[in-house]
Amino acid sequence: MEEKMLIGIQEKPKSVSQWIILSLQHVFAMFGATVLVPLLTGLDVSVALVASGIGTLIYIACTKGKVPVYLGSSFAYIGAISVAGASNGFSSAYVGLMVVGLIYAIVATVIRYTGNGWIKKILPPVVIGPVIIIIGLSLAPVAISSAGFDGASGWEIPVVALFTFGTVVAVSLLGKGFFRIVPFLIAIVVGYIAAVIFGLVDLGTVLEGYRFLQFPNFSFIGTYSLDFDAVLMFAPIAFVTIAEHIGDHTVLGEVTGKDFIVDPGLENTLMGDGLATFVSAAIGGPANTTYGENTGVVAMTRVGSVYVTGLAAIFAISLGFFGWIQAFITSIPWAVIGGMTIVLYGLIAANGVKVLIKAKVNLANMRNLIIVSTMLVIGLGGAGFPINDAVGLSGMSLAAVVGIALNLVLPKIEVEL
Repeated sequence: MEEKMLIGIQEKPKSVSQWIILSLQHVFAMFGATVLVPLLTGLDVSVALVASGIGTLIYIACTKGKVPVYLGSSFAYIGAISVAGASNGFSSAYVGLMVVGLIYAIVATVIRYTGNGWIKKILPPVVIGPVIIIIGLSLAPVAISSAGFDGASGWEIPVVALFTFGTVVAVSLLGKGFFRIVPFLIAIVVGYIAAVIFGLVDLGTVLEGYRFLQFPNFSFIGTYSLDFDAVLMFAPIAFVTIAEHIGDHTVLGEVTGKDFIVDPGLENTLMGDGLATFVSAAIGGPANTTYGENTGVVAMTRVGSVYVTGLAAIFAISLGFFGWIQAFITSIPWAVIGGMTIVLYGLIAANGVKVLIKAKVNLANMRNLIIVSTMLVIGLGGAGFPINDAVGLSGMSLAAVVGIALNLVLPKIEVEL
């Protein structure tokens, strides 16, 4: 139940200063991944930040402020955006992403009139649990690499990551009062200071290439020709990210003690996500998606206030116009991010285990064991199934499809180990 949360979903923090600090924690959690997508694809970083904030506010409006979700740049579309941008120009990518947003809206509308019972039938706990575990553990290599624990880095990066990780753990376990609910913000400060001491940050170059105020390079719909050549490249990915959407909301539901698939309803959460992606593409940004990093923050701090994520969205929009603030956040070394995400990503995976336990999924039953074990190996083993030159099912998406198929075709017989 929601009483497990220190600050409930529709509660405001006790003071403005507390509100600001809690929201900044979410900004730091989403920033690295949100800006990485435009950096990898060639889209504008400032536009991605603005689109992230606007998308989150759209989502909050569509869900009537009932879900403390933060939306950031989606990694699922990196390949398609890069291919479309290189061959047809970014206008075709924008159109493709807008179509993705419309697909979300269509699926949401269908659910509104047919109900979500069929969703729960094809995605029972025995399928959803492993999907959530895969979401968390598939990110584990990113955390390990960023923290320098892969053996490919010097000693400074792991040391800074350990300082950051240790701070998160210490504050979470030993912190009192307000400090206990901002472990990641404190860890960033400690980690950043350690990074400066160990030479991972040169403060003299942090502001290079940035102006105090700078206007994002928006590409508004109507300023370019509508190129539909890449639509077939983007459309299939929408169904992959819809599965991811359901998984993320199930994770957050476990964290907060709510069933967001029922209230505010999958039709509203999907509509919010879809409209956010459409608007983002309409101004020249990447697709938006729910962020596991921010769900991890909610899980760790037990602060589920939608007012906190809403203010974080406003901060993100502001960041798109304040170059110096972007410069500082961009200068945070991956060692610091890695130290934090070891905890964040692990929390997501642990919530997948919690889904299985809470639903009392019998893993002594051979049918359940086959579904779970197959999904974990496919999802974490690097399996892939190409759809076209730019798009394929892999990782969590392929595992979800396989899990759904096995759950539907395997006979429900009681064969136990």
